[in-house]
Amino acid sequence: MDQIIAFFSEHYDKITIVILSIFLGVEIIGRVPSVLHTPLMSGANAIHGVVVIGAIIIMGQAEADNYLALVLGFLAVVLGTLNVVGGFVVTDRMLEMFRKKKTR
Repeated sequence: MDQIIAFFSEHYDKITIVILSIFLGVEIIGRVPSVLHTPLMSGANAIHGVVVIGAIIIMGQAEADNYLALVLGFLAVVLGTLNVVGGFVVTDRMLEMFRKKKTR
C-alpha cells in the first residue's frame, strides 16, 4: 500500500493532467454536433496509425524475456490496427453517401 501512495504522490502532476484531459475531452466531444461526430471520429481513428507504429517500435526494443512488454505491444498493434481499419471503413461508407447514384 505504501508503494501505491508513493507512486501517486510522486506522479501527482501527471495524474492531475490526465484527469483534467479526460474531463476536457468529454466536454469537447459532448458539444460536437451529431452531424460532425462521425467524420471527426473516423478521422481520429485513422490517426491511430501512430499507435501502431509506436507499439511496433516498443516491441522491437523489448527484450525477449520481457513477456509483459511483448504482450502489451501485441495487443496495442492488434487494437490499433482494428481502429485504423474501422476509421477507414466508416469514412468510406460516409463518402459513399455523397456519391451520385447510378440511374438505371
